[in-house]
Amino acid sequence: MIFHGKRRLKGKRPCVIKRLGSSPVSEAPLAEGSSWLRYSLYTRTWLGYLFYRQQLRRARNRYPKGHSRTQPRLFNGVKVLPIPVLSDNYSYLIIDTQARLAVVVDPSDPQAVQASIEKEGVDLVAILCTHKHWDHSGGNRDLSRRHQDCRVYGSPQDGIPYLTHPLCHQDVVSVGRLQIRALATPGHTQGHLVYLLDGEPYKGPSCLFSGDLLFLSGCGRTFEGTAETMLSSLDTVLGLGDDTLLWPGHEYAEENLGFAGVVEPENLARERKMQWVQRQRMERKSTCPSTLGEERSYNPFLRTHCLVLQEALGPGPGPTGDDSYSRAELLEKLRRLKDLHKSK
Repeated sequence: MIFHGKRRLKGKRPCVIKRLGSSPVSEAPLAEGSSWLRYSLYTRTWLGYLFYRQQLRRARNRYPKGHSRTQPRLFNGVKVLPIPVLSDNYSYLIIDTQARLAVVVDPSDPQAVQASIEKEGVDLVAILCTHKHWDHSGGNRDLSRRHQDCRVYGSPQDGIPYLTHPLCHQDVVSVGRLQIRALATPGHTQGHLVYLLDGEPYKGPSCLFSGDLLFLSGCGRTFEGTAETMLSSLDTVLGLGDDTLLWPGHEYAEENLGFAGVVEPENLARERKMQWVQRQRMERKSTCPSTLGEERSYNPFLRTHCLVLQEALGPGPGPTGDDSYSRAELLEKLRRLKDLHKSK
């Protein structure tokens, strides 16, 4: 049986939600001007879905074996398999190797995900969606129809396609030995969630599947929130352990580290990581995962508390002397500079 709150739902696979708490997610404005219009068309109309389908066709033709070469991580009874999809996205298959049960995070290409499921010989029982954007949720329909016991999890505030099981902050999804906690991280979208796989049951590191909140040396755009909202979400991640493995939603490492070098050119940890990333990308190898400990050392979006960035970019404390306000201003400026850097 599957239990969700006080509702009892029929099903053959052991998949359970434990509700441990909740956190309100406030309404937030969208981006302004023409960006707002493009974003609204993408997220709120069928034009966005048609654009996603075009992306999917082009990527399958251009990268028949995926945009990057990935390696699974094997732990004690748990396997994490990155699946390269579209032009730079990652989906993730998380497998209880003893029970042969799997969940998938952000299955944007159902064909690629299904191929991995068949190769691994596992039963898909859950889809964990970080947010509504088609490049993260586009495979929900096909996979949930193909796997009749499969549930689709995500935030009810985010309009997740084919959502069956809404999650709140701190809810835990259990699949076999897998214990996966949802954390509310609004900003990129109003209902964005990240998923934390607890490492304790398999005596290994915890794994953070961060969607579009956090990338190697980067963070997502604030489409449906403010800088304060995004800062709070990034601080949620900062509260996790240094050995937590970071599995982001995109392969943005080289570009992000290039920008980090502009704002913090003397950061030796960034330079070492860039050298490694460039070697990986020359061979089209994936750069996933990094660790949160590494990210603290070179990711500028996690370093708004650092004096070197505050002196280089920060406006100083806000009019009330509130340090959090100052960090939010710095984060907003970093995001603007990053957008300009990408457009060059």
